[in-house]
Amino acid sequence: MLSGEEILCSTQQVIAGLEALRGENRGLLESLQEPLETRPTSESGSVEQEKSGIVLQLLERIELGLSEAQVMMALSAHLGSLEAEKQKLRAQVRRLCQENQWLRDELAGAQQRLQDKEQEVVTLDEQNKHLQFMSSIRKYDLEEPQLDDKDPSSTKESLDDLFPTEDEEQSQMSQPHHSSAAAAAQQGGYEIPARLRTLHNLVIQYASQGRYEVAVPLCKQALEDLEKSSGHTHPDVATMLNILALVYRDQNKYKEAANLLNDALAIREKTLGIDHPAVAATLNNLAVLYGKRGKYKEAEPLCKRALEIREKVLGTDHPDVAKQLNNLALLCQNQGKYQEVEQYYERALHIYQSKLGPDDANVAKTKNNLASCYLKQGKYRQAESLYKEILTRAHEKEFGSVEGTKQQQISSYISLHVCSTMWKYVLYDDICNECWIMHALLTSGPLF
Repeated sequence: MLSGEEILCSTQQVIAGLEALRGENRGLLESLQEPLETRPTSESGSVEQEKSGIVLQLLERIELGLSEAQVMMALSAHLGSLEAEKQKLRAQVRRLCQENQWLRDELAGAQQRLQDKEQEVVTLDEQNKHLQFMSSIRKYDLEEPQLDDKDPSSTKESLDDLFPTEDEEQSQMSQPHHSSAAAAAQQGGYEIPARLRTLHNLVIQYASQGRYEVAVPLCKQALEDLEKSSGHTHPDVATMLNILALVYRDQNKYKEAANLLNDALAIREKTLGIDHPAVAATLNNLAVLYGKRGKYKEAEPLCKRALEIREKVLGTDHPDVAKQLNNLALLCQNQGKYQEVEQYYERALHIYQSKLGPDDANVAKTKNNLASCYLKQGKYRQAESLYKEILTRAHEKEFGSVEGTKQQQISSYISLHVCSTMWKYVLYDDICNECWIMHALLTSGPLF
């Protein structure tokens, strides 16, 4: 069976043969007609006329054959165009099938994401209900007396005694949602997601109740979900590692907490940059952890690096820089570096007074820390002066100016306390407690 190309080639050859035959017959017809025009009608002329008629019939058949061959050629061209259009349509069908499969995959992925989000919404609703319940019973918690769990027999200062609620991640997490833009700006463009803030608050609630068997699995599950969805090197994973490390720290699992904080530090340095505020927060948390373990030499360079980052990003006179100076001063004080301690406390005090005002609680705390440093060096006059400033300011804030007998009573309290340090060693925690006991006595009512 001949192919289309072979049929087309044969048709072209037939057309060429018919055209050649047509030319020969036309020449023969002309040669037969010339004698008929010159000679009269005779017997020989009738024969030539008969031959001419036969040639004319042959020419008609040749023309018919040529017409049929041309129709076949046109039909072949039409069939070729139809085949090309068919191939084009087949290509379009294949492309549409591929697009349809891609759309099916996208639809399946969107449905899966929708299910995940619905589950997440349900989880957040449950957490919100729990937080609302905790908020509703908080008024009963406020009626319970607060216990002072400080150990006056401790010979080393605890980093939490400076600012008891000053965990870096906690302070960032507890910011209200409406200030998220400002928090993001302070954090160099990285904003902690709302779901992590909610999770952090929930974990803090469980940890404050001692329910670590609930808080730790909750953190681990959230960490696993974040690693699956965003990858291990995402900043949100570092935030979750910080939260879990704080829970481990509260359980005195310092080794596990240190490993998590080092991992979080590596992630934040890689994704956010070595000078990002979040890196400073992780460095400070790690320094606090080392301080709790008594590793003051290892903690000091971490705290100094955190201070450098905060100064670079926030400026040298920002309150967060003052907080970092307080932590660094306490680390140096535990190593006996009193000259550096004085410099750090004095600088922090200057920042607090200039930025927050003389009545801010951090001013009194920093003065108290500086007075403690003076006492440990035997600088009793400087310590006495600071204690007088603290108590006088507190009494003036509550009851007005201190005059006459009130001033003498304050001086007596301070002199008694300072003189006692000349005969025995007074620990830092004792100093804090005695000073604030004096404050309580003086603010409980007017002095007579």
